Amino acid sequence: MTEPFVLMFDDPLLDQLDFKPYRNAMVRRVVPFVPRDEEAQFMEVKTPWGSILTAKAGDMLISELDAPADVWPIDAKIFDETYIITGPGLCIKRAVTLIVPLAMVVAGDADRMIMVHTLEGPETVRAGDFYLARGVKGEIWPYPNEKVQKTMRPAE
Repeated sequence: MTEPFVLMFDDPLLDQLDFKPYRNAMVRRVVPFVPRDEEAQFMEVKTPWGSILTAKAGDMLISELDAPADVWPIDAKIFDETYIITGPGLCIKRAVTLIVPLAMVVAGDADRMIMVHTLEGPETVRAGDFYLARGVKGEIWPYPNEKVQKTMRPAE
């Protein structure tokens, strides 16, 4: 079995990819991860595709309204720069997200596994099932194709 292709946020290859700006206008749930002092200051979050991400105290836990169990953490500073609170426990992303089909990273090999090193931990995904997203601080993460189709629109 082939080892996954490893992709880090500072990989020079990222500068060669044709990222396109997209906006997400979906209202999402948001809950701050604020454990008490005597509680664990980190929490593992399992993605629907089996990756384990790590939320740290102060991170924001985000989910889609129609999939409340599908939670992912976002660093609090990045959340403040990229989201707007629209109501109690609700938010919307205001920043543009740059995306490119993840298969473009491995020359169109849709079946190749890629380990994307996100701020919250590594995620190994099949290239053909995901886009690669790049955020305001250069952070990267895999973004499921179906979510791109459902929630993202090209930025004008």
